[in-house]
Amino acid sequence: DKNVSPLDLEGLYTEKFLWLPNHFFMKGHAMQKELHPPRVEYLPKVEKGSKFELGVGSPQENACLSSNPLGRDSNDDQVSFVYCNFNKFLKHNPETVRSWIRILQQVPKSILCLLENPVEGIPNLRKFVTEASSSGDDTSDLNDRIHFLPWEKNPFDHQRRSYSLCNAMLDSYPYNGHTTAQDALYAGVPIITRSDGNEMSSRVSTSANVVLGLEEMNAYGGVNEYETIAIRLGTDKDWFASIRTKLIETCLQKNPMHPYWDALRYVNNFQNGLKAIWNNFLAGNEIQHVEVKEEREQGTLETEIVAREEKRKKARDERERMTSKDEL
Repeated sequence: DKNVSPLDLEGLYTEKFLWLPNHFFMKGHAMQKELHPPRVEYLPKVEKGSKFELGVGSPQENACLSSNPLGRDSNDDQVSFVYCNFNKFLKHNPETVRSWIRILQQVPKSILCLLENPVEGIPNLRKFVTEASSSGDDTSDLNDRIHFLPWEKNPFDHQRRSYSLCNAMLDSYPYNGHTTAQDALYAGVPIITRSDGNEMSSRVSTSANVVLGLEEMNAYGGVNEYETIAIRLGTDKDWFASIRTKLIETCLQKNPMHPYWDALRYVNNFQNGLKAIWNNFLAGNEIQHVEVKEEREQGTLETEIVAREEKRKKARDERERMTSKDEL
């Protein structure tokens, strides 16, 4: 799309562009029955300290599944805000991790929840945090407020963990979250991202936030603005609530679906783009950029989804009937 790959950056590419409206990334979250749309209100835990359940309790209560989220010497276990990043460690770099450290330092009782990906890299990351955050005072080591989740093999459960464990995602730079970002957004978890890069991989979440109407999460000014947005989100409860609610409303929108989550609309646009490329080739024209434009609002309605499901069920039943017939 034109946010991740604008015309003024065409010199970075050997290929011509196929620009899609809304967002270049295909995501089927709103179409998959295995995934649960987010709610504004969290389901309450039965009792404090009870076993973790997907979809139950707030990120503050679940505290990245830590029994002592704020550290060994803390007398207060009430977490104020949970920042997350579920990308592989290879997407982390010193500049980004230092930025996360400064954010934690400015948001009291906040924690950072990461993924053990890979578990072998945790000692190196903790060593870097200790060295980067230390000022000669043992209390300045923020490792006690950084926690790691084990890998979840079930992709649907992994996506649902974002809802239960994260208030906001701190995006990686210059290689943004891709699938992990979509998982977080469909869990109602806003993503703070740097928007000052030229690489396509650094502009994925920037484009997403534009389409979702959450451009306030885009740090066009670079790392300092990235930290400012993250700190405000973690300390301004009303602003955070308004951003989160706005995001959740896009996930719940129906008749038509929000363009960001509308997989059928995406497929139609992509198909039209491929047709335009092919027709241009058949006409003997020079290869050129192609932009798919929607002439009218064409969002998917619930009736269309139901009709497609019924059609697929009939086709599946017919295949099973024919298979049974052949076996006889």
